[in-house]
Amino acid sequence: MRITMIGTGYVGLVSGACFSEFGVQVTCVDKDADKIAGLNRGEIPIFEPGLNRLVIRNHEAGRLRFSLDTVTEVGASDVVFIAVGTPERRGDGAADLQYVYQAARDVAKGLKGFTVVVTKSTVPVGTGKEVERIIREENPEADFAMASNPEFLREGAAIEDFMRPNRVVIGVEEPRAAEVMKSLYRPLYLIETPILLTNIPTAELTKYAANAFLATKITFINQIANLCEKVGADVHDLAKGMGLDRRIGGKFLHPGPGYGGSCFPKDTQALANTARDHGEPITIVDAVIAANSQQKERMTQKILAEMGQDLSGVVIGVLGLTFKPNTDDMRDSPSLTILPELIKRGATLQAYDPEGMKEAAKHLEGVAYAKGVYEACQGVDAIVILTEWNLFRSMDLDRLKGGMKGGEDGRYLFFDFRNIYDPVPMAQQGFHYICIGR
Repeated sequence: MRITMIGTGYVGLVSGACFSEFGVQVTCVDKDADKIAGLNRGEIPIFEPGLNRLVIRNHEAGRLRFSLDTVTEVGASDVVFIAVGTPERRGDGAADLQYVYQAARDVAKGLKGFTVVVTKSTVPVGTGKEVERIIREENPEADFAMASNPEFLREGAAIEDFMRPNRVVIGVEEPRAAEVMKSLYRPLYLIETPILLTNIPTAELTKYAANAFLATKITFINQIANLCEKVGADVHDLAKGMGLDRRIGGKFLHPGPGYGGSCFPKDTQALANTARDHGEPITIVDAVIAANSQQKERMTQKILAEMGQDLSGVVIGVLGLTFKPNTDDMRDSPSLTILPELIKRGATLQAYDPEGMKEAAKHLEGVAYAKGVYEACQGVDAIVILTEWNLFRSMDLDRLKGGMKGGEDGRYLFFDFRNIYDPVPMAQQGFHYICIGR
């Protein structure tokens, strides 16, 4: 079987590389000539653990190719995946589908023989129908069938998620397409991966519903954590008590500075927009979006409450910039809300992130980037943890404290917005420790 993956972003590159590991002949195409040239040289444009080795191994074996020629590659394929970006549209938060529709026009020019055209990008319900309309309008003689196959890849664990997923969702409405897609995913069927065959609208909506639900769990525990601070409760024990109920489960019940990344922010916005467009607003999702924004702002207020509204002359060491560990993704990271406000109030920031500093520099002005943890925390009045990289879990606290200036009142301020450490030992260590929900 031969497949073409249109788009070499996060979803397209990871999915293409993983399919090639199954023995499928894969060509990833993109309009960015520099990116394709780099991939052909073995240069991976994103950080994802294990992806570099996977891409190079399959490229050298001839199973994974990279090309600029969409039309030719589509004509030689049994399955074509559309895996281009669907960013938020400015103004209303709806998904911007211009890249999906342009890909559909490009696909129409190249179709030869029966081909399954699959939307892999996260798209609003009804997109598959519109893609089909565009292709038939551009190429009335084309023999193809549509499918929807949403991705459920977690950044930082994407390869494992593809190779051993919780489930595979396939939306199809023609038997020929169903057989092709089942054949493509046969390696996962053999290890008893649940495969859900449904119609296209259901598959499209499933991805949004799943992400909105997870975002709701995160937002719920963040708001409970805020209440815990007011009443003297411990959110970690509370979350454990909740998670032991099998109907709830413990995952995504970890308080923090708000969710970010490439999925939850735009997917909740897109789902809320779709619901409003159909006259069925999902008020829970609307509330989640608003509460998540407030949570990020609340982190800034926690810092200001301890250090004052005017931060002129204050130096802060920032540990972690990306929205989560094991990625260089800065999209909607809490740091993009918190740090500019600190700078605006006069603070000097020294930051370190194991993978995200190059990307962060594109979005954050006025931040000094350090070569390591202790350099970032040297001579600072306070330390702020924004991302729970494993590197930050076992720092030499004596060395950290020894490098700090400490406040005028003798306090060594340590803001742990990922609750990596425990309040009692941190206090015994001499830190004035501020976390979330404890």
